[in-house]
Amino acid sequence: MRTVCDYVHLNPARAKLLGPEGRLRAYRWSSYGEYLKSPHRRVSWLRTGRVLGEMGIPKDSAAGRKEFERRMELRCREAQPEEWKRVRRGWYLGDKKFRQELLEAMDRRMGAEHYGRERQETAQAKAERIVAEELKRAGWMEKTLGQKPKGDPKKVKIAQRLRQETTMTLAWIAERLRMGTKTHLVHLLYWRGKK
Repeated sequence: MRTVCDYVHLNPARAKLLGPEGRLRAYRWSSYGEYLKSPHRRVSWLRTGRVLGEMGIPKDSAAGRKEFERRMELRCREAQPEEWKRVRRGWYLGDKKFRQELLEAMDRRMGAEHYGRERQETAQAKAERIVAEELKRAGWMEKTLGQKPKGDPKKVKIAQRLRQETTMTLAWIAERLRMGTKTHLVHLLYWRGKK
């Protein structure tokens, strides 16, 4: 939360819209200035508690707002933090468990506005779920995949389901199920389809 708020509030500095001695509060196209106002003077919809709390500022008081401004101005003068690269280039910000929750939610709500890495990671999460279901159904462990022949009928069935229900590549499926090359997998799927 703090990283994202800093990223948004410091946009004018990164875009060099403030000038060398400019202050963040002078940039009028940001909600940052509202955070510096007393509660009865700021817009009614703005909630400051979470942002101030993330910075360790316990109260929305004159002293708290002054400390918030001091810290933001210091951040404004710092070199660009490495963490902002993740905000600009990534599609999520958080730990692996949070990422997994997002992927599960996205799997149900994937729309035309989602693309690239988001779709790939969601497809992979779905594919891994399918593999886990099929392994359980077959009574196999993960290591069983490496012990069974490349053309094992149960592996072919899992591969077929992955092709029907996900967008994972043949190469990914062949490697994940330990079925050899993608060409071999194509051959196996072809003959399964003929039956």
